[in-house]
Amino acid sequence: MDNSKLKGRMSGKVQELQQPIEVVETAADNTSLAPVNSSYLALTNNALDLIRANLKSQPLTLDLFDLVKSPSGGSTVFEVPGLAGNEAAMELTGIVLDYTTPRAYWDTPDPVEGTPPVCMSQDSIISHDGKACAHCPYNDFGSKDGESNAKACKESVLLFLLRPNSIIPLLVRVPVTSKPRFLKYSTRLLSTLTPISSVVTKITLEKATSKQGKPYALFNFQTVGTLSPEEAAQARAFGQQFMEIVNAAQMVPELAEAS
Repeated sequence: MDNSKLKGRMSGKVQELQQPIEVVETAADNTSLAPVNSSYLALTNNALDLIRANLKSQPLTLDLFDLVKSPSGGSTVFEVPGLAGNEAAMELTGIVLDYTTPRAYWDTPDPVEGTPPVCMSQDSIISHDGKACAHCPYNDFGSKDGESNAKACKESVLLFLLRPNSIIPLLVRVPVTSKPRFLKYSTRLLSTLTPISSVVTKITLEKATSKQGKPYALFNFQTVGTLSPEEAAQARAFGQQFMEIVNAAQMVPELAEAS
C-alpha cells in the first residue's frame, strides 16, 4: 500500500475529528450565564460550567440526585439526604426549575425496591413503547387490586427543586394522592402569567386517612417569595440548560422505581 496515500487519509480524518471539538467549545462559551445578585448559589456563580467540567462528558443520571419521597405512615416530616445522612425537615423550600409526570406499572403487587417497571411513561400520556396511557386497562380506577379505587399503573410528579445552598436540584417525588394539588398550584400561577420557576415554593405535609383507614401524607404547595426580574430570568435560563444536560442522559428508564 502507498504509505503517502495512507498518511494523507489519516491526516484528513484527524482534521475532521478536530473540527467538532472547536465547535463544541464555542457553543459551551455561548451558553455561559452571567451571575446575578441572589441568595441562590446556582444563580450567583457560573454553575453550569462547573457542572459540565465535573461531569467530564458523563451522563447526569437520576441516581446521582438526592431524592425525597413521601414519608410512610402519615408522617409529616421529610427525610432529606445530607452529607451526614438523612436529615429531618418539616418543610422544603426552593425554586421548582422543572417537573415531570412519570407513571409506571409493575406486574406484581409488592415489587422489591429498585425493581424496574414492566411499562412506564415519562409524561403519563405515551408509554415507553408508544402506546396511549389513556387507553390502557391499568390506567382504570380500581385496576390495582379490585378492592380499592387505585390504579395499577402508579402515577407521580417529580420536581426538580433548586435550594439556596446547592447547584444541583433536589428531586421531590410527589405521590398520585397529591398530584392534583400540585397541578392546581401550578395552574394558579399560570392564571396570573407567573412562571413556576420565578417564585419560591414551600412544600409541607399534612396527615390524612384513606377510605380504608390507612394514614398517609398529603403535600401542600405555597408561594413564599418572588424572584427579582434578574433572578427569574437567570433561573429560567439555568433551568432550561440544566434540563438539557439531564435529558441528554436519556434517563427515561430510571424515572420510576419501586419504592
